[in-house]
Amino acid sequence: MTRLSRNGAPRARGSWCSAGQVGPGNASIVPSRRTGMTLVELLVVIAIIGVLMGLLLPAVQAAREAARLTSCSNNLRQVALGLQNYYSAKDRFPPGSVAKEYANQPSTPWTFYRWSTFATLSPYLENSAAYNLLDLSKPLYSSTTGLVTPENIAGARAVVPTFLCPSDTFRRLHPNFGPINYAVCTGTGVGGGTPEDTDGMFFVNSKTRMSEMRDGSSNTLALSESLLGETGATRRDPRFAYRFTFFAPLTETACRTAPTWNFTDPRGFSWANGEYRNGMYNHHFPPNAPDADCIGVRIGGGPSRTFAPFGWKTARSLHVSGVSISRADASTGLINNDIDLAVWRALATRAGGEIIPEF
Repeated sequence: MTRLSRNGAPRARGSWCSAGQVGPGNASIVPSRRTGMTLVELLVVIAIIGVLMGLLLPAVQAAREAARLTSCSNNLRQVALGLQNYYSAKDRFPPGSVAKEYANQPSTPWTFYRWSTFATLSPYLENSAAYNLLDLSKPLYSSTTGLVTPENIAGARAVVPTFLCPSDTFRRLHPNFGPINYAVCTGTGVGGGTPEDTDGMFFVNSKTRMSEMRDGSSNTLALSESLLGETGATRRDPRFAYRFTFFAPLTETACRTAPTWNFTDPRGFSWANGEYRNGMYNHHFPPNAPDADCIGVRIGGGPSRTFAPFGWKTARSLHVSGVSISRADASTGLINNDIDLAVWRALATRAGGEIIPEF
């Protein structure tokens, strides 16, 4: 039987519209399917992403810092192995700094030689490129100009990646020098921070032998970290700045009241330079101390004594809980900032006879 439409015309079989569909003679409206997000849903998604980022970022940063700390320790290990190689060749460790008469110009202050452990150690560190550009028979500084001697300009300016901690800024601090993040230990800071004949492994013209380290090579620190300073700054942050005084030997009062903060020659500006601002440090203060480091200079006394740099400069780093160190036996580790000061100083001496607990 043929079905008729409302106007009497035949309708094809199965052409009736179902409920909710639009067809001939059906006036109902089909609702559109929703494809977007409501504001509430969007805020929920953003909140979830924020929580995930809050959980992931610290983990990523911690992993990166762990990698930087490992790289820093590897740098120290390379230097420590270089010390062992030097010792095998010379039967002594290299000097912490060099001071001697310059025969071609006897009036030159002896401390103008000032070559660091890292300069004399360079051939044993696979740092021959920079070392070959240095002439250690000449002073680092010229007494005529006060600048680097012409023979040593290119070598002193070289940047050596092994001497830089990746947790620091990895940048040049002086146009004439390559920077350094590491320093050799001179001891506890005796003698008002003297650089000469100290109680540690390294000092001016030192020639320390294993037999002199009666505390044991595993209980004597050879190296640690030192943060790079800031140039042109006025911020008196003890991590990056140091007080400067013309009073030497140093005293607590002279350092505490010193009006000058040195930003011209910041800490760590030269790996070739063995003075306290660069290649040497001591344990007068604990690691990462809140007190500012203090540098002084001796004026007068003739060429053999004048301009000798004194210092109380401690180990500093940007690592989370302490500073990387290397012992005289070439083993490396991390020492926490809260180490007992007496233990910290005992580790700095080569023959202090202290009983050092496990740390």
